[in-house]
Amino acid sequence: MKDKKKVVIIGGGNGSAIALEALKKHRDIFDISAVISVSDSGGSSGRLRQEFNTLPPGDILRAVLSLSLYDYSVLRKFFYSNRFSGDGKLSDHNLGNLFLTLTGKYAGDFMSAVRALEESVEAVGHVYPATLEQTDLCAELENGQIIKTEAAIDKPNYDRSLKIKKAWLEPAGRIYFEAREALVGADYIIFSPGSVYTSVIAAILPAGVKEAIAQSEAKLIFSMGSAYIKDGETGPTTVSDAIRTLEKYLPRKLDLTLLSDTKLSDIQKAVNEKRGWEVFMDDEENQAGMNIVRADYRKEDGCLCSDKLGKILREVIGDKNN
Repeated sequence: MKDKKKVVIIGGGNGSAIALEALKKHRDIFDISAVISVSDSGGSSGRLRQEFNTLPPGDILRAVLSLSLYDYSVLRKFFYSNRFSGDGKLSDHNLGNLFLTLTGKYAGDFMSAVRALEESVEAVGHVYPATLEQTDLCAELENGQIIKTEAAIDKPNYDRSLKIKKAWLEPAGRIYFEAREALVGADYIIFSPGSVYTSVIAAILPAGVKEAIAQSEAKLIFSMGSAYIKDGETGPTTVSDAIRTLEKYLPRKLDLTLLSDTKLSDIQKAVNEKRGWEVFMDDEENQAGMNIVRADYRKEDGCLCSDKLGKILREVIGDKNN
């Protein structure tokens, strides 16, 4: 039997979970791990982060659940989607965030809680925070205005015509050593679908991540979704700009970009409208020198499909004979 290819997903949010679930379906040829951004400052994760001086657990939680041997959609509903109601301190928290936060405090460190959750759900890979340090995502806009915290960037209340010029972390943080080992030893590093700045670039910004990628001999792949959130971060709106923006934070150019096909059905167009999604403009005239593979990896409801993405990844980087 051939050695499995070591594949590391970098990013955050639901996009990373979908990419991990896609790889999990082909774990016969993939050795899977993830490096997840931990600068979230809003919602349940932000509240727990402030109250317990801990890492925001939400994105780590989804990544672990997506690697479980059990059905991700069911686990996500019980551990993540269902929120406690009422006016007390539990209001709007979920079972998974509380498990990671409180287990981390009981065990004395956050990673013990992550490993306990992996064991509980029988995860088939490991999840690593990009850094163990408390950091905030910051962005400079085109007019020089500085926006601080992931929540303020993700749901901006400033002039939306002002695009993000650059992003960084305060403090910079230092790459978690196990994340570094995973990146350096990877055969493939996949930048997940999701918001370009608040999900993907946020995971690259801790000090040492870019250097670990530079040291790695891995092929670099960007798995783009087809859409962005219209009232979300003021980031790229075209395919070429998304690729160039990501590459500004990398030590070398991407080897490949997977682009979800943008020929939408009427149902998918309706879903995009309902959810506030806008399709990236596929500006082929500006994509000279970019290696882009277009393939449809969406469900009929417009969301990304892990089954389709898994088959594409197996074909692109896996064993084409199986």
